[in-house]
Amino acid sequence: MTVMTTSRWEGKIFQGNWVQGGGESIAVHEPATGKTLATLATASVEDVGTAVALARDAQKQWAATPFDQRAEILRNVARLLKERAALINEWNMRECGSIRPKAEWELHATYEQANMAAAMPMQPFGEIFPSSMPGRTNYWQRVPIGVIGVIAPWNFPILLGLRSVLPALAMGNAVILKPDIQSAICGGLLLAEIFEDAGLPKGVLHVLPGGPAIGDALVRHSDVGMISFTGSTPVGRQIGETCGRMLKKAALELGGNNALIVLDDADLDSASSCGAWGSFLHQGQICMQTGRHLVQRGVAERYASMLAERAAKLVVGDPATGPVHLGPLINERQAVKVENIVRQSVSMGAKLLTGGRQKGLFFSATVLDKVTPEMPAFTEEIFGPVAPVTIFDTEEEAIALVNSSPYGLAAAVHSRSIPRAISVASRLKAGMVHINDQTVNNEFQVPFGGMGASGNHGRFGGPASFEEFTQTQWVSVMNQGIQYPF
Repeated sequence: MTVMTTSRWEGKIFQGNWVQGGGESIAVHEPATGKTLATLATASVEDVGTAVALARDAQKQWAATPFDQRAEILRNVARLLKERAALINEWNMRECGSIRPKAEWELHATYEQANMAAAMPMQPFGEIFPSSMPGRTNYWQRVPIGVIGVIAPWNFPILLGLRSVLPALAMGNAVILKPDIQSAICGGLLLAEIFEDAGLPKGVLHVLPGGPAIGDALVRHSDVGMISFTGSTPVGRQIGETCGRMLKKAALELGGNNALIVLDDADLDSASSCGAWGSFLHQGQICMQTGRHLVQRGVAERYASMLAERAAKLVVGDPATGPVHLGPLINERQAVKVENIVRQSVSMGAKLLTGGRQKGLFFSATVLDKVTPEMPAFTEEIFGPVAPVTIFDTEEEAIALVNSSPYGLAAAVHSRSIPRAISVASRLKAGMVHINDQTVNNEFQVPFGGMGASGNHGRFGGPASFEEFTQTQWVSVMNQGIQYPF
């Protein structure tokens, strides 16, 4: 096991330098065991103001830094992510309850994002448009926003934080990262060490662990030009409302109640494998979790049986002690929520095929059959290892069931007929649709985002990152001054 050092961040926050946070100190507990792993310093509202002022000043020089120097620093970040993989992965497992393969995948995906971000500063950042005015040249260019606040979640804290931090820095912005208090070490302080060691100038990045008050102060600060938030839909609505009043840019990646449609000509072996992965990966604590399995009546019984057989084989336990499929849920509140959803749905007529067992923060992989649209297992974002199966008769009914949810993040369609699957997919209200695959998909080079209650159409990844983390400016140039009628 890797030695989990605390080094320079013990009891500190990062404001270009490691300083004492103005908030309370809290103990970091391991979800699997309850053991105390470290003592975490948190920021105060006053720390937010200090960080914004420092970031505002540092951003001007950072934006003026030649593109090749910015790119080199981001390449250094990628290199250090790989060099420190063992330490980061260990903290991800212990602090967040991630199983080792999930932690390793998350860090590798972040490494790839860092390499992609390092290539961004050398790309074209504008266009030239024609003009009806003789002698005029019209430049349309992307320019930095200034200071960007990134509020990251606890479930994939490294990937979902740095997917905003990295391109924002690449485009010349300064960033204030507020990691979730439940993942502030692997999703914040270890990353601050990496950026510091990579040569990022002081003040360009700040890491401020803290609770809702710190996020709210960041959102409301007039010198923060954009908020990138990944988290729950209710909190996202509040942030969007505040940013809207302040005419501030907001990228909101929110919750989901994602559906996997299994048509009657599907390969059920593949479909049930995808369904199990989509529902049970990281204990179901993923915004793209397969939260609804919609199965055509002719194959529903067989599919549910195959899914339950896969779920029953999954091992639940402490990821730090050996290979397991499911680790602990993140906290007691989440464990109680999952148990209540299962219990209430069963009391309303759902059939428990397997699982449903809770022991502390551990919850077994659970399959519920005969779930109907009025049950909480259908209507709610579960965020736990539960796979609800709902039967439909026609494609139109399946499409209506998917679109009945206010969420619109991800969906999947299984059919041996690609034209049939594409026809169904084209009528789904979802930002991402995967055919003959599962809902938990992420490729750093492809724009990512949802519709409806799952987000405000903000996108992360690939060409979308250029648009998301800049603003545009029109500059016109006349060869020489002209005279107007007055």
